[in-house]
Amino acid sequence: MTGSGTGPLWQLIEFFAHIAGGIALATVAIWLAGRRDRLGQAGTAIVVALTLTAVWALVVAASQSLLLGAITETARNLGWLAVLYRFFASDGRHTSLAPIRPVVFALAFVELLNLAISVVMTRAPLEPHMVDIAFSFHAMFRLLVTVGALMLVHNLYAGASEQARTALRWPASGLAILWITDLNLYTVAYLGSGWPVEIAAVRGLAAVALALLVAMAASKGRDDLRLRPSRAVTFQTFSLLIIGVYLVGMVAIAQWLSYAGGNFARLMELGFLTIASAAALLLLPSKRMRGWLKVTLTKHFFQHRYDYREEWLRFTRTIGNSGGQALPLGERAVQAVADIAECPAGLLLAPGEDGDLALAARWNWPEIEVPGTALSAASVPFFERESFIADLDEMREGRSGKADKSLFPEWLLDHPRAWALVPLIHYERLVGMIVLARPSFSRKFDWEDFDLLRVVGQQLASYLAENSSQIALVEASRFDDFHRRIAFVMHDIKNLASQLSLLARNAELHADKKEFRDDMLVTLRNSADKLNALIARLSRYGNGAVESLEEISAATVTQSVLRRFAGNPQVMLAGCDDTLITANSESLEQVLVHLIQNGIDASKDESPVFLSLTGDGLHARFDVVDSGCGMSPEFTRSKLFKPFVSTKSGGFGIGAFEARELVRAMRGRLEVESREGLGSRFTVRIPAAGVAKIYENVASNERKLAS
Repeated sequence: MTGSGTGPLWQLIEFFAHIAGGIALATVAIWLAGRRDRLGQAGTAIVVALTLTAVWALVVAASQSLLLGAITETARNLGWLAVLYRFFASDGRHTSLAPIRPVVFALAFVELLNLAISVVMTRAPLEPHMVDIAFSFHAMFRLLVTVGALMLVHNLYAGASEQARTALRWPASGLAILWITDLNLYTVAYLGSGWPVEIAAVRGLAAVALALLVAMAASKGRDDLRLRPSRAVTFQTFSLLIIGVYLVGMVAIAQWLSYAGGNFARLMELGFLTIASAAALLLLPSKRMRGWLKVTLTKHFFQHRYDYREEWLRFTRTIGNSGGQALPLGERAVQAVADIAECPAGLLLAPGEDGDLALAARWNWPEIEVPGTALSAASVPFFERESFIADLDEMREGRSGKADKSLFPEWLLDHPRAWALVPLIHYERLVGMIVLARPSFSRKFDWEDFDLLRVVGQQLASYLAENSSQIALVEASRFDDFHRRIAFVMHDIKNLASQLSLLARNAELHADKKEFRDDMLVTLRNSADKLNALIARLSRYGNGAVESLEEISAATVTQSVLRRFAGNPQVMLAGCDDTLITANSESLEQVLVHLIQNGIDASKDESPVFLSLTGDGLHARFDVVDSGCGMSPEFTRSKLFKPFVSTKSGGFGIGAFEARELVRAMRGRLEVESREGLGSRFTVRIPAAGVAKIYENVASNERKLAS
């Protein structure tokens, strides 16, 4: 609502403030329409409320109709009340807090009742004193709605969890600003029995603040914008030039509409200004637009594409960031290269034990599926020899004369976002590959791109190689510590052996004496207990070697393992399909005992650990399944089979490593599936007897060919 006595200055302020509010609200509503899921269940309601508020702001600016202003303000308030209810519903508090729903419905009823009063004030022939009474009721009802809405906002934020408050902070602040402004407005109007034109004039600014705070709540990556001071003057000047041309054109068209628009000239002008401003606010921050602008300016205004000082500082800052919130080194390595080419995502491929490259880290690229063998070992010599940086678009089109398309895996060429492949070479050895995702504004590589990426790749390769050396050094140090511990164990075994030897010699002389026999039994019992304790500690930590392989019954091994856990009701047999396998029974039993014991340690006392044996014709499959605490994908992928990495307090951390080595020595495979909070499944596949003979024949033929 606006009063008829508004002075020219405040009328002008009110006009521009509400125009700005309408543009801001319409822009955010359009931008948020495709991103509603960022605000959860309230996303759609917020878009509708923003649209209603934008209409209200434009009506206040363009129309002197009190009734139209009251209708749009009622629609605005009802829209935001619906938003508040959706926020309460998103965490279930609309059902756990009984007064919430009645309060929302009561405020909506008061708002509709106030609209009826506005209709009576503007349409019915009333006496002056009746108009004053109706205005007092109008202001009082607005106050009720405003105070009730502010109480809902306070309860929404104060009663939310810490995690929910992060998402609610900005929209709650925006609604608080909007309704606090209305609270001051209608309080002064009720007490002064008149319309405070000065406060009403700045309500549009509250709408601007609301739009900005809602946009902040739904935005992502707003910290990605980085200033580049060495080129700032050119970019800013060019941007200001574009904005100036745009404003001059917009004003010219608006003036033409005011002359040619007829009776609806004002509405047409305001509508055009709103749409044009919203379009500008949506297009100017676009990454694609910024990418085009930067490429164009760099091409025509600068001798070099890159500001090398700034790129190097950013590279070292990214790699050297090792704080508590820092990304792992692999992800930082991808980000450091991706930032140079302004790529939004990337992958790091690293060599495995067999020379094939596998996925080591991914940065902002969760949707791409990378196979177990990301790049064949056969392709590695080419990249080591040529240090070839691949433009994958050229490879897809077959326009690269230096590299053969067969060197690149199909999954990489088939993915449309894969843009470039940067090898990381250290002393003529490939230590990794960076796969870059396509930037918002893609372009062709030139000599400067290749030179910079090649130098950065070499520097990054040295960092990764140094990190690998540090890890290997730490593992060697842990092995030294382990060997020192084993020395103490060997000392205990030596003492026990000495005791038993002395006992055997004395038995020849004093075996007929009862006192000696009693002492001998005590000594034997103590020695046996000590040896059993040592065996329990060391049975799972051997040298990974298998003495001999022979045809054995898989069911016999299974039953032997179950006898080891006969006194533990947790261990259960889920199935046993006998088959002949080629393995070492003691080593296989050692592996299964270790896996079952791990399942017991990870599970609660009442949770079962299942052992099953099945056959598929080629292998015998042993499954050990528990419902314990489980392991994270990161731990399973990079730490489970690393020596001296353990989730147990005081554990050696080599049990899983030893089990895998024993299974490999029997030409088998050890696989693991685990989910945190759900449990783990370890699968041991051992070749059947006939399959093992095929393996032996192939290995024999390979040895003959090699000789």
